Amino acid sequence: MESRPLILVVDDDPEIRRLVAEFLVREGLEVEEAADAVAMDAILARRQPDLLVLDLMLPGEDGLSICRRLRSAGGPAILMLTAKSDEIDRVVGLEMGADDYLTKPFGPRELLARIRAVLRRMGDQAGGNGGAPARRFAFDRFVVDLDARQLTDSSGAILTLTSGEFDLLACFVQRPRRVLSRDQILDQLRGRGAEPYDRTVDMLVSRLRRKLNAAGPESELISTVRNGGYLFTPTVKAAS
Repeated sequence: MESRPLILVVDDDPEIRRLVAEFLVREGLEVEEAADAVAMDAILARRQPDLLVLDLMLPGEDGLSICRRLRSAGGPAILMLTAKSDEIDRVVGLEMGADDYLTKPFGPRELLARIRAVLRRMGDQAGGNGGAPARRFAFDRFVVDLDARQLTDSSGAILTLTSGEFDLLACFVQRPRRVLSRDQILDQLRGRGAEPYDRTVDMLVSRLRRKLNAAGPESELISTVRNGGYLFTPTVKAAS
């Protein structure tokens, strides 16, 4: 019997935790609950969730600090919850490595859609590539394996990317040397339910660009096209 994705809900509001957990369980997901970072760490010590639903405002260690800590350790995907509508909170959360965010109050169906989208991007839901040939591409001094979700440089070193950063790179390498608008990229990353003025793309591009430039500073691989969007500049070839 196929295992269900495990979702860890970290929120200090017991009513929100209960409602979210009950809904997600009805939708076929397994759920653990934690009220703060201490309880979360106790769960992480014995189980590895597929995704964290992580509230920004927590007693003790806050959501941003938790996000930074888990991401640096290569932890699970993170969907950040925030009660604030200020864009800076979402931007900072994405900069810390969150894979997506949702502003409170939110509908349970929207939460489920976001969770499924992140899990799908990470390859954690049932399916897979059905035995299709591996999709490996070479560009500049890098090789990216879309099925293994791995990026390596010319020395063979693995570059650590968040799931959102990797999905953005996959979008680029499959559409090289084409100007892609933010809306086109959002459609690829999160589907057409994305917010039209979402800054997710800009934040992901900034983070991905920094990591690529750090590994290959001689090349500017992602160009900003004024009033157009972004252009992935290198030639992309199939890699063996």
